[in-house]
Amino acid sequence: MGRPREHDEATRVALLEATERLVARGGAAALSVRAVAEEAGTTTRAVYSVFGSKDGLLVDAIARRAFEFLYAEIDKLDETDDPAADLVDVGVRTYRRLVLEHPGLYRTAFQRVVPGLTAGPELVAARQRAWDQLLGNVRRLEAAGMLRDIRVEDAAIAFNAMLEGLANAQLRGDVLRVLPEGREEEAWQRALETVVGGFTKRTPRARRKRAR
Repeated sequence: MGRPREHDEATRVALLEATERLVARGGAAALSVRAVAEEAGTTTRAVYSVFGSKDGLLVDAIARRAFEFLYAEIDKLDETDDPAADLVDVGVRTYRRLVLEHPGLYRTAFQRVVPGLTAGPELVAARQRAWDQLLGNVRRLEAAGMLRDIRVEDAAIAFNAMLEGLANAQLRGDVLRVLPEGREEEAWQRALETVVGGFTKRTPRARRKRAR
């Protein structure tokens, strides 16, 4: 009978969640192998055993988790007969959820809070999968004859740029506030409708909030 693994999947998840909390609270300055271990209630040996190094923990696991979250949650969204409104939903219902519910994941994947780290192949693959998914959502506009004289890739870049700008404004909170307090979701909705309306032949119709 083989020797049981000392550090199992539960340990891995605990370390990932601990790292996410540390980044959300204190950014890169709060991170160390010891801090992650203490936050997770385990030992530094567990960190090295599961991930190999702090770099591996952050880049190959935490940042990848952000893109995996986006891919899985966007895949759950219902497709309607209005691909423009569906695209807006991608931002309001899913991307904003990542920012609100997992700010540590967002900061690690999109804001490069840990300078000098090089993305590993698994992170690159996860990011590409999520990007291809976004391109697929934009191609629905093209297939429906709604896309103006703009390439799918360029429309996706414009949409993504708006997402990242809104996310940064959301995370800023009350410090030099941009989004109207108490109406942040509405601001996301209107901003994304504007950018999507700019590269389609009509503005997407407003979507009522849906229970998930």
